[in-house]
Amino acid sequence: MSNIDSSKEINQISEKIIRAAIEVHKSMGPGLFESVYEKCLCYELELQKIDFKRQKFIPITYKDKQFDYGFRADLVVQEKVLVELKTVSSILPIHEAQVINYLNLSKLSLGLIINFSVPRLKDGIKRIVCGNL
Repeated sequence: MSNIDSSKEINQISEKIIRAAIEVHKSMGPGLFESVYEKCLCYELELQKIDFKRQKFIPITYKDKQFDYGFRADLVVQEKVLVELKTVSSILPIHEAQVINYLNLSKLSLGLIINFSVPRLKDGIKRIVCGNL
């Protein structure tokens, strides 16, 4: 698969994730715990037959030692897009740094931060690209 085809596929997956998150936000509204949105988003992805892994471990390597359980991404969708869910007043640089680190460690190129604590979900979505996309 060429880089252009891969980028197109990743962007299509991203769009599906965002549509699913908007559906959850429309139904549930802001103000709930992150775990509630995670369960609802997972269910929405299942309904749409979109493959994902929940609470996926991301190993880390320090010097010559690999630690299998370094971090956990909220979701990894179709082994292509990392998704971090938040319920915060605003997305901060520390949240972006977290996703950049997860992307670098997992060798993925696209991450989405989805903050459900906003009146309009489109205002709570941040795309983060690492590497070539």
